[in-house]
Amino acid sequence: MSTLRNALLLGAALSLAPAFAAQPPGKGDSKPKTSASAAKKAQAKPNSGKKPVKKAAAGKQEPQTPGPLADFGKATDASPDVVHVANWVSHTRNNKKKAFVLIDKKAAQLYVFDPQGKLKSSTPILLGKAVGDHSVPGIGNKPFSQIKEDEKTTPAGRFLVHPGRNTRGEDILWIDYNAAVSMHRLRKVSAKEQRADRMATPEATDNRISYGCVNVPPRFYNSVLKPTVMKQGAFVYVLPETKTPQQQFGSFDVPRTAGAARTSRPA
Repeated sequence: MSTLRNALLLGAALSLAPAFAAQPPGKGDSKPKTSASAAKKAQAKPNSGKKPVKKAAAGKQEPQTPGPLADFGKATDASPDVVHVANWVSHTRNNKKKAFVLIDKKAAQLYVFDPQGKLKSSTPILLGKAVGDHSVPGIGNKPFSQIKEDEKTTPAGRFLVHPGRNTRGEDILWIDYNAAVSMHRLRKVSAKEQRADRMATPEATDNRISYGCVNVPPRFYNSVLKPTVMKQGAFVYVLPETKTPQQQFGSFDVPRTAGAARTSRPA
């Protein structure tokens, strides 16, 4: 009798199993929906998922190989300070793959290099009338009539060049926008200043005449300086005159093992 009862109970259990296995539509979907919602929230979090891993991978930097030394070609008039800074900029890749411009205030000369450190050309320039490596705070907002003689300086330093326009609508290349210092074409300001004549003399002492801007011969500006900046971008390094380049830029002499600046000057 007990055997028959056990057999009947086993049969009933087997007949009910499919009913529990196949749930009605709609039931049992709550957990998957909750999981999907949680997944979407997780994706919306900025610091969730695998992003920290990606950031860590992106943060790895390959050791930077030294760049080439400055190539002055046949130029023989570059000062030791210009050679020093040009070699340092090119060798350390301080120019960040952009062209770079060196301004030697002491010699009133401007040098344009391509991103690989090869000199494209150089030219005499006119500079700020006063000796000094800093701009007076707020000078960019002063009318010309209020700028004192000792405030007419061309600031030293490393600047990213930005194309722009002056109040006359002329295209210029900003060195320091806040200080209103730019590189622009030589233009006649007043007859007594004789700016074109000053540019033509071999001496550098009479090239100090501007309020601080760098005046460039129009032909050089149009054919070399502006096209280089517009095509490749550029940093300008204005060499100091009251301190050393090492103090200004943190530069150093390129080791002899790396060679010296390539010029045509005899050893």
